[in-house]
Amino acid sequence: MSMTDDLLRYRSEFPILERTTYLISNSLGAMPRGVYDAMKGYADTWATRGVRAWEERWWMLAVEVGDQIGALMNAPKGSVSTHQNVTTCQAVVASCFDFSGKRNKVVYSDMNFPSVMYFWQAQQANGARVHMVKTDDGVTVPTQRFLDAIDEETLLVPMSHVIFRSAYIQDAKAIIEKAHKVGAMVVLDTFQSLGTVPVDVQALNADFACGGVLKWLCGGPGVGYLYVRPDLGKKLEPKITGWFAHQNPFGFEVGPMRYTDPPFRFMNGTSHVPALEAAVPGLKIIAEVGVERIREKSKRQTARLIELADRHGWRVNTPRDPEKRGGTVSIDMPDSQEVCRELLKRDILVDWRPKAGVRMSPHFYNTDQELEIGIAAVEEILKERLAAVK
Repeated sequence: MSMTDDLLRYRSEFPILERTTYLISNSLGAMPRGVYDAMKGYADTWATRGVRAWEERWWMLAVEVGDQIGALMNAPKGSVSTHQNVTTCQAVVASCFDFSGKRNKVVYSDMNFPSVMYFWQAQQANGARVHMVKTDDGVTVPTQRFLDAIDEETLLVPMSHVIFRSAYIQDAKAIIEKAHKVGAMVVLDTFQSLGTVPVDVQALNADFACGGVLKWLCGGPGVGYLYVRPDLGKKLEPKITGWFAHQNPFGFEVGPMRYTDPPFRFMNGTSHVPALEAAVPGLKIIAEVGVERIREKSKRQTARLIELADRHGWRVNTPRDPEKRGGTVSIDMPDSQEVCRELLKRDILVDWRPKAGVRMSPHFYNTDQELEIGIAAVEEILKERLAAVK
């Protein structure tokens, strides 16, 4: 057994793998069976401890889960707050800044995740000036063009570390360096990287990083994470705030906000306890497997998918250079949206995105044979469609 195949011993931890060909971890990671116990533990705690659960477990859970996520990206303890989703995380960041001055430009690419773009477009009402860097090929973002757009009037650069459509890995280090040189800050969205591509927020000197646990981290919906660089964490004051962020939350003081220390400083209202509980089993497994090992296997399996797609002459909307490619291969075969529907009917779980095609995303728990099964099924579906037309 090669070292990469050693990762298959975790397959039994994920019930859905017994019944389907699961190639969709870029959208929703397979559920670890440990989530059943985690959810029961949550219910038991609520049922038996009642309101005491807050001081005994629930209050600190938001920080504990933040620290577990932080450990995967080399974030110092206490620098990661937890939220419901990435859009909220970016809203919290935006609320720390004033867009009424000359430095009010927000730079991102048209390959950014749409939810985030909708949010920043809406900030134009608060004075933000949005500059969108255009892609030429629908796969990559021209790094130089991106760097050139970041100037002395730029305030924030919300960028995807890995592009959701194409799995193109952006040069986060170069972008962060350029931003810092002109006095801007970067909000790095690691949703499509953390858990399959190594991320080190300290090495990158990232100002902010955010993402969620439901994809590569196998943590389910409802938990977004926000890393704030510790020196910034001490001085920023988010306007989207609440009692969790107060120095004395149980004092229920009337009057202005008194901010506590990070990570609570960046939280607001009551945390989403069941979702936090559900995230723990997946985070534990990812930490145990190790992102470096996941990455090695991912590079090999995505290369195999590209090779199989090439053999059929299908268009691949993903970088061929493994160093610039995340964990997904977007294949735009003929009638790709219809093909995707048929694959789902056969319990081959993938998804389809406009300008991308069918996204196939092997994770550490996938076998090499599953890639062959997925591609063979596409071949069969296309043959059947062709026969139907004749």
